[in-house]
Amino acid sequence: MIIDCHGHFTTTPPGVAAWRDAQKAATTAEAIAEVAAREYEVTDDEIFDAVSQAQLAQQRERGTDLTIFSPRASWMGHHIGDADTSREWTRRQNDLVHRVCTLFPGSFAPVAQLPQSPGAGIEASVAELRRCVEELGFIGCNVNPDPSGGDWDGPALSDAYWTPLWDEMERLDVPGMVHVSASAKPAVHTTGAYYLGADTTAFVQLLSSDVFDRHESLRLVIPHGGGAVPFHWGRFAGMARDQGWDFDRTVSRVWFDTCVYHQPGIDLLLDVVPVSQILFGSEMIGAVRGVNPATGRYFDDTKAYIEAADLTDADRQAIFEGNARRVYPRIEPWLPAASAS
Repeated sequence: MIIDCHGHFTTTPPGVAAWRDAQKAATTAEAIAEVAAREYEVTDDEIFDAVSQAQLAQQRERGTDLTIFSPRASWMGHHIGDADTSREWTRRQNDLVHRVCTLFPGSFAPVAQLPQSPGAGIEASVAELRRCVEELGFIGCNVNPDPSGGDWDGPALSDAYWTPLWDEMERLDVPGMVHVSASAKPAVHTTGAYYLGADTTAFVQLLSSDVFDRHESLRLVIPHGGGAVPFHWGRFAGMARDQGWDFDRTVSRVWFDTCVYHQPGIDLLLDVVPVSQILFGSEMIGAVRGVNPATGRYFDDTKAYIEAADLTDADRQAIFEGNARRVYPRIEPWLPAASAS
């Protein structure tokens, strides 16, 4: 089985953007209340067409079995509006992803967006995570380390601010993928710069703290191959030695996905990061959607890179399936075999 740990619903029907545009345009209390009283105008047939002609079609073409699926990351938009704005938008986005996963049993497993907002408490995120996991069967969440969209003026991931969320994730036995949303800074490209910089920043925040001593069962996934971390592995290992940080401890609680879109990059990731800490991911129909003229394959067809890499069969199986099942133990009911029974 091949489990893709990193997928977003990027091909949503028009009714989703229409609702969000109306929410962002609402400036009076009356208009805000009117939008909040409405749900998405999206039918199951629209969802079926949106997914089967895009995400599912590529899964089948490439030979992957199940995608861990969450709302579109760049649309989380935690810097837009206030906490109420985020809560209303997030609940609908998570319910939409749940609809996808139930319409396509055995092909997707749901991961939650959280209703974060700059300056707001973490309590609403804890409540939404609990709802999604306990009522809807979600298997994890996405955690935005910078809901400001680029100001980085909120608490670091090691701060006590996050403790209620980490505690709840441990209680529910679900991991979090550390994933920012769209950049609010015109000079900082969202998927080309902000995402990768945030991945690196999150790793250093965790490395330079005792968060994994305080939360011994917390599991976090850093996407996009870990940003700059694998390439500068020696820098971070050396800094940890100089500063007295526990590098091995941090690495043992963090997983890196394979959303790296060329063979040399994947080979570096596999050479540097322990196989036990690597999850197969593609983020297909995401940041890079074209075909590499040098190979004739889509840049984001990361399955081909893993198959071409110098790995043992056991290591390849761990990356494709075994590690994901350890990191996301609640995935079992969503797997193809469970859905077929």
